[in-house]
Amino acid sequence: MAEWNTLRLEIDDHVGHLYLARPDKLNSFTQEMWGELKALGEQLCADPRGIRALVVIGEGRAFSSGIDTSVFASDLFAPPEGAGATDDGLAHLLATIAEFQAAFTWCEDAPFVTIAAIRGYAYGAGLQLAIACDIRVAAEGSKLGLLELQYGILPDLGGTQRLPRLVGYGKAVELTCTAARIDAAEALRIGLVEQVVADGDLESTADALATTIAAQPPLPVRGVKRAMQASYHLDRAAGLRFEAEQQAVCIRSDDMREALAAFIEGRPAVYEGR
Repeated sequence: MAEWNTLRLEIDDHVGHLYLARPDKLNSFTQEMWGELKALGEQLCADPRGIRALVVIGEGRAFSSGIDTSVFASDLFAPPEGAGATDDGLAHLLATIAEFQAAFTWCEDAPFVTIAAIRGYAYGAGLQLAIACDIRVAAEGSKLGLLELQYGILPDLGGTQRLPRLVGYGKAVELTCTAARIDAAEALRIGLVEQVVADGDLESTADALATTIAAQPPLPVRGVKRAMQASYHLDRAAGLRFEAEQQAVCIRSDDMREALAAFIEGRPAVYEGR
């Protein structure tokens, strides 16, 4: 794996820990950080390096406070040099946003489960990264919110697509269009996070969850992710067919035979993901 300036990846057996590593800036996102996250995601999706569950967490006292405002002072979104008088740079702008979106989307598409461990703040881009993960665990006292409207923009890193699936359309519009900041308890109540734990227990809780998932046979875990994501855009008949296709992979796998043998013999199963 490459060396990163804004990220840190550690792998222990089948559990990975991905740290957002700008603690002095509350892990706020810069162009470099988005670029590194996208590149890392591409590498891990192509070669998971044995990872079966990945905990995403911020170094220091925040998951991420959102976008680093220095981004707004850059020419990142300006029309490219040499653009004609009638070219407003729309194609360039859309392509740039798509690159940033890809930095988060891989957390949803990865062939392993991703778990956001939220402490302190998960605002704007930080919350959009958290909801791109499969599961969210928050420390008591954490604050969450999509605050983009206060900058005159909207959540464009998957927030408008993923938030309604978690909390419902009306609540998603309310939270976003009021730029609301909510605490972890309210996030749990509305289904934005799956667990709230004491701050001192955040890492151990996320690690225990990741370890439990990593001990499961990886093929059905991958199939569960794919089938549940497909349920958002497939009708029932197509969804059932897709579910059956994922099951067919499991039934014909060495891991299923190992699971059955381990159960009969009363021993822990050893899965190879094939």
